[in-house]
Amino acid sequence: MKTLYLLRHAKSAWNDPSLDDHDRPLAPRGARAATLIGRHLRGDGFHPDVILCSTARRAVDTLALVTAQLGTGQVTAEYDHGLYLSGERALLDRLRRLPEGAATVLLVAHNPDLHNLAQDLAGNGDASLLRGLAGKFPTAALAVLTFAQGSWSDIGSRAGTLSNLVLPKKLT
Repeated sequence: MKTLYLLRHAKSAWNDPSLDDHDRPLAPRGARAATLIGRHLRGDGFHPDVILCSTARRAVDTLALVTAQLGTGQVTAEYDHGLYLSGERALLDRLRRLPEGAATVLLVAHNPDLHNLAQDLAGNGDASLLRGLAGKFPTAALAVLTFAQGSWSDIGSRAGTLSNLVLPKKLT
């Protein structure tokens, strides 16, 4: 079984209009939310085999705060500019190239790409989770999908089961 964690970057700051979108840092609220998500993952015993992250500062900062809560022994993240606002198809193509030995993967990226990808992949799951995912995918939201088949190259539309949808505001 494969497990995919889709994490939207936390809330970014907009107080410096001179910054390029790619370079925006986290807002204080975003830093708190990323820390909460990290604590949640630690409590679940989360141990990824692969971490993929957009190169945008807000995504990199989100991942740093999340992994700081996980403790030692985490894998080195792969930072990929191709995950920055590239569309859900590009995200799916990148996932399909994951090594087959990777059972648990964390992808940190952006909306609308992540929301669209999560909705497309989620074919099954608890009805309330699916309704929640259909509504909104706010900053620092985490969707957890499982895939029964053994190959990342085979994942596609409706192939996954939405096993959890974690929203930071519900963790406080």
